[in-house]
Amino acid sequence: MAGAVLKRGGGRGGRRYVAMSEINVTPFVDVMLVLLIVFMVTAPLLTVGVPVDLPKASAPTISEQKEPITVSITAQGKIYLQEGETTLDNLVARLVAITENDRQARVFVRGDRNIVYGRVMEVMGALNAAGFARVALIAELPQAAPDEPVRRGRQR
Repeated sequence: MAGAVLKRGGGRGGRRYVAMSEINVTPFVDVMLVLLIVFMVTAPLLTVGVPVDLPKASAPTISEQKEPITVSITAQGKIYLQEGETTLDNLVARLVAITENDRQARVFVRGDRNIVYGRVMEVMGALNAAGFARVALIAELPQAAPDEPVRRGRQR
């Protein structure tokens, strides 16, 4: 602890105790490293909380510096903006408020694989009509067979 005492000789035949003024930071560093690892592991799991069964696709992944804005469509046809449920009528107004009227913000649309294709197109059409031109669809990479590598790029 920081209150450790050191024995020093001096005075009239007695011993003098002086408090140690150094702080041991090793336990603090250990705790911070553990917290850093915990947050690094859990942060990707907290991005989108709406469970959607995504279709498989073999497109390259998109890397973005900003936090993604995600519109999810469940198998029942419900629309979620980030993690909050909304309607198609309120979607654009809420999206404009979140992006602070930035029409160049990238919007990711996650549609369940069992949803009717027309429902996804309704959402994308509403976003496009509102001026959001950077709309992308999210899909999962297909699982490759154990002895077959995943092919990327153009195939002839």
